[in-house]
Amino acid sequence: MEPWIQMVVTIVCSVIASSGFWAFVNKLSDSRDVKTEMLVGLAHDRIVYLGMMYIDRGHITQDEYENLYQYLYKPYEKMGGNGSAKRIMNEVNKLPLRKSEYNEVGEDKG
Repeated sequence: MEPWIQMVVTIVCSVIASSGFWAFVNKLSDSRDVKTEMLVGLAHDRIVYLGMMYIDRGHITQDEYENLYQYLYKPYEKMGGNGSAKRIMNEVNKLPLRKSEYNEVGEDKG
């Protein structure tokens, strides 16, 4: 084996085996875990807040439901969210759907 190849292999193996390298890798994974926890927490707060607002109001529009379910609850659930937001979504699912108060694009109010 060429001497320079042997030296490169030795350096790479030393870096991989060093505790500093693994500490760096663990730090990166811890950072991602904290970010994931923060995102789950923010999604949980928003799901509970909006869900309770809709439950108190007694109905939900199709757009509101899509926003809550597709863009908040589904990702929250995939990231490992807990059961309290699921209980709120179960109650939201029982609400009657109402037509949005906003008109379709180009439609007159009259």
